[in-house]
Amino acid sequence: MVKNERYVTERSRRNSGPFFIKIRHMRITIVGLGLIGGSMAKDLRKSGFATELIGVDANEIHAAQALELGLVDRVATLEEGVSHTDMVLIAIPVDKTLAVLPLILDRIESGTTVSDMGSAKKILVDSVASHKRRKNYVPAHPMSGTENSGPTAAMEDLFRGKIAIICDQEDSGPQHIALVEKLFQNLGMDIAYMTSDEQDHSTAFVSHLPHAAAFALANAVQAKEDRSIIFDLASGGFRSTVRLAKSAGSMWHPIFQQNRRYVVEALNVYIKHLKEFRDCMKEEDDEKMWDLIESANRIRSILAGETPHLVKNEEKITKLYTK
Repeated sequence: MVKNERYVTERSRRNSGPFFIKIRHMRITIVGLGLIGGSMAKDLRKSGFATELIGVDANEIHAAQALELGLVDRVATLEEGVSHTDMVLIAIPVDKTLAVLPLILDRIESGTTVSDMGSAKKILVDSVASHKRRKNYVPAHPMSGTENSGPTAAMEDLFRGKIAIICDQEDSGPQHIALVEKLFQNLGMDIAYMTSDEQDHSTAFVSHLPHAAAFALANAVQAKEDRSIIFDLASGGFRSTVRLAKSAGSMWHPIFQQNRRYVVEALNVYIKHLKEFRDCMKEEDDEKMWDLIESANRIRSILAGETPHLVKNEEKITKLYTK
């Protein structure tokens, strides 16, 4: 994450006066009732933030499951679901969002807030830049999930303690930003603010690259002739490393397509480090191999928040949310 001072300046300036929201009745329409949409429904109902939940899903089986599981109060068509509602949350694959978002903005009322939960943002934001309801739209990305999909994968507290990214907040109406902030706070999330391009660049490294690497690792192991023996020997370490390879192609193929430039950049960096590790073993440079492992071990303290500059970044970026 870069340009932290600018985040602070913009955020502080925009919050120079408090913006209060009183919620008596909150009707929320969720488009996409899988892991993300279903998990949000669970927590928004539990917290009392949503008083009525409407579900929209092109998959009739998923829609019926979501209704049976009590994730939503009723299911509706897209046209029915996005009219006469306070908030629309889009939780479908990013290629589907690209097609659906303009249709939703065409149909909502003037006070309705729209937000999407997709992992790639720039191409989506650009597609509705000139839409008359652009101010109603808040591009967002809650950084959470599992390798599972569908309504039955929905779980409580999936988002608690995680970070939600709000993009290009200066292009959204303040009342819509405030409502989405309240939404994420009810999910127990911290909030980061950045441009859609910066979001795509950052998530290419911390989210998209790990999935690409897991897909490649799974293919590498399956390509081995005596792979049945390998899988018999597979331990927890292998299973946790390759877990992401079980993620649905319907979700990840479009993400790689939409964020192709930054994912390629991340893969190039990763491949460079893989080659460096391979070469030091090939050349029996054991001292360098030790150094590479020691360098990698520093990730432990970074993830634990023990690195001063990272803690400072968290204070500046992810803690700037309204109470």
